[in-house]
Amino acid sequence: MEKETFELENELNQIKEAIQNENYHEFLNRFHNLHDRDQADFFLALNENERVKLYHYLSPIDLADLFDSMENYEEDHIDYLKEMDTRYLADILNEMYTDNVVSLLENFDKLDINYFLTLMSRERSNEIRKILQYAKETAGSIMTTEYIAVYINQTVSSVMKEIKEKAPDAETIYYLYAVDEMNRLLGVVSLRDLIVSEDETFIKEIMIENIISVNVLDDQEDVAHIMSDYDFLAVPVIDETQHLQGIITVDDIIDVIEEERDSDYSGLAAVDVSEKATTPMKAAAGRLPWLITLLFLGMGTASLIDYYENLVREAAILAVFISLITGTAGNAGTQSLAVAVRRLSETKDKKNSIRELVKNEIITGLITGVVTGLAIFFIVSVWQQNFVLGFVVAIAMIFAVIMSSIAGSFIPILIEKIGFDPAVASGPFITTLSDLTSVFIYFSIAAIFLPYFV
Repeated sequence: MEKETFELENELNQIKEAIQNENYHEFLNRFHNLHDRDQADFFLALNENERVKLYHYLSPIDLADLFDSMENYEEDHIDYLKEMDTRYLADILNEMYTDNVVSLLENFDKLDINYFLTLMSRERSNEIRKILQYAKETAGSIMTTEYIAVYINQTVSSVMKEIKEKAPDAETIYYLYAVDEMNRLLGVVSLRDLIVSEDETFIKEIMIENIISVNVLDDQEDVAHIMSDYDFLAVPVIDETQHLQGIITVDDIIDVIEEERDSDYSGLAAVDVSEKATTPMKAAAGRLPWLITLLFLGMGTASLIDYYENLVREAAILAVFISLITGTAGNAGTQSLAVAVRRLSETKDKKNSIRELVKNEIITGLITGVVTGLAIFFIVSVWQQNFVLGFVVAIAMIFAVIMSSIAGSFIPILIEKIGFDPAVASGPFITTLSDLTSVFIYFSIAAIFLPYFV
């Protein structure tokens, strides 16, 4: 693996030298031998002067393939487009797959989007405008219109000829979609079924009529679950009247899964984990609002400890176990949060799932709380030679863990009810809230039993 990486880096350096030395033929030979993904990584590593030279070497089709192979489009990609000659850029956008053009343009403001759309052909521009009208993170916003649709009364031989003509422009040909004259989806035919069928067989005889499809307004995460459950390479997208609008391919769903994963991680950490391309100043600006909010929430914990200052003065040993109880409760709350966010993102039957989730987390919190409470009871009792103190710490631990487990599962549900992404119920927020409740529970119980262990 290290050898392959070294060889790739060496090859990329030689291609870069070919650009700098304006060695046109060597550059083309070496560049076209690269994998599409490596071509994209090479392009992103170039400076502006090197990219400008590259635009003279590569055709619009080459650049369209390169942009199609990029996994994610960043906001600074607009700079690449503005470096290009207008006619050259128009040809690139016309050659790219529709869904990739949409993903690229979504990073720009309306003025820039309108400018780029005016460079394209009218038919192409209308297709992209149609997709841009759908809300982000819906099936309609990530679908592509480059698919092959056939009529149910066509024969296999005629469809095979059509595939040869349309395949170069289609994003995938593994599935073909059977429609009627009104473009209503009636069935799906796999390429394998076409190949093994007789030439004179009609499409309606071999198509699958029990169609699994998604609606243009479905959430992209729901689409990802469907494609994962059925192991699809592509899924058709329809509107309310069953008209075929486009398809979603597995490569787009992989991007969706990565986005949702980053969203969940961002929520659990209260930070944008995809901020790799940003500056330290921008990163700090994105993190500070959460940190300041948590700072004020944490002041509540500090105020509680200050309120119980006399209690701590009478029994200084109580201070030893504050971080132990709050830390364990915070960990339990974060675990419940992770389970809740995951469950809410996967489930279809929200009502029953929420009821079962809360019930399970209460029981789980009770079990984990009792077990950790018993463990700390024996540890503190033996260590401090004080069974009453051990009992106080254990009871506080049990209730703190139970409350944190409930909060970790309930807060994401509450946030989803309000209409926000439950992933924003971050781990730091749950931990800080757990600290507040744990300290209150701990000192309240300690105050009751103080005369028995001092």
